[in-house]
Formats: sequence, C-alpha cells, structure tokens
Amino acid sequence: MLVLPAIRSVQQSCTMVDWDYDYLIKLLALGDSGVGKTTFLYRYTDSKFNRKFTTTVGIDFREKRVVYTGTGADGTSERNFRVHLQLWDTAGQERFRSLTTAFFRDAMGFLLMFDLTNQQSFLNVRNWMSQLQANAYCDNPDVVLVGTKADLKDTRNVNSRQARELADRYGIPYLETSAVTGVHVDSAVTTLLNLVMKRMEQSTYGSEPNGSPAASHEVEEAPIRRWCSC
Repeated sequence: MLVLPAIRSVQQSCTMVDWDYDYLIKLLALGDSGVGKTTFLYRYTDSKFNRKFTTTVGIDFREKRVVYTGTGADGTSERNFRVHLQLWDTAGQERFRSLTTAFFRDAMGFLLMFDLTNQQSFLNVRNWMSQLQANAYCDNPDVVLVGTKADLKDTRNVNSRQARELADRYGIPYLETSAVTGVHVDSAVTTLLNLVMKRMEQSTYGSEPNGSPAASHEVEEAPIRRWCSC
C-alpha cells in the first residue's frame, strides 16, 4: 500500500540562494536514454510539459523546495521541515555510464524510470538495479520504480502487472506517470522523499531500517541563513 506523505510545495518570491531550509536532499533520476527523465523532472519542478528537451549529456539537475511533516526531536511530536530538493538528471547512454554511477553514492534516493511504450527499457530496469546495488550508498537504497508516458495508451508495450511484479520483487513502490498530463508525477517524487525522510528519522532515533547499515548515510543539513526580506 502506498503511503501518502505529508509533503507540500512551497511557493516563494525570494531568490533561490536566499531562501532558508533545514535539509538538502539529493535525488537521482536514472534509466535508459529517451524514457523521459528530463521532461518528468521539468513537470515536477515547473508544473509544465516541455517537448523541446534534447538528450541529456552527462548530468544536469533541477531544484524545488517543499515542506515535509516529520517527527520532532522528542521522537513523537510532529514538526515541519523545510527541504531543498536537488533532482539530478542523468544521461542514459552507455558512454556516460561511468559518469552517472559516480553520482550514485551521493544520492539519497532514486527514481528508476522506464518507458511504458518501450519493452527494452523495462527489461533494462534489472541492469540499473544491479548498478544501484553495486554503487549506491548501501545495498538497499530507497528507490521508486516509475513507468513514464502513461498517456500513450495506444502504443503501450508494458502492462501494469509486469511492472508491479518486478517492483514487488525488489520491495519498492511503483507508479505510472505522464509528464504530459502530470498524473502521479508529484506522487512519485513525494513517495521517494517520504522514504528518504523516514530513513533519516529512524537513523536519528536509533532504529536501523530493514537491518541495513544505510542508516549511517549522512544527510546534508542546511547552513543557517537569514530569511530574505522580499
């Protein structure tokens, strides 16, 4: 069952550099070239669909700020945390693979994407998972499996049952999304952020998630800044 996290976007008139936040969370989007990582992230950060994007070369990133409601210092009460999201967009081509994997260890969560109209991109999910398990911060990183281009129903080539079975095998959430319509785009990111923040809370209050040493993965806490006067 998918848990809906208490996360909301923050609308601001301040410049990005001046806005104060509690945590910097780095999420990495990965998958084959052409699955729609760039348009997905643009839809999430700008709430728009852009058809003009070209193939990502190497690494790019987008940013967004949200408010996450989590556990306070006493371990029981609720507290709002201001989260600065860095969403890293990776090239899917083989020639950039060594550059892409270099970012795996710094990322705190992963959006693993495949194209619902491309069966081969779905079959390659297993290869991406193997690379994650070999290069991420732990053997059991926080991952959300994302099927893209759900709006292209007439050319769909991967059924929901296949994808859900694969996600269940890895023990990760699965969502079908569309950058065109925006369906489940926000849900995919907030589901992943919820997993990352829960892991942080478990680490803070002494509970090790899934018996994994990943709870020791350091989270970058924001420096103290002045609030902007705008």
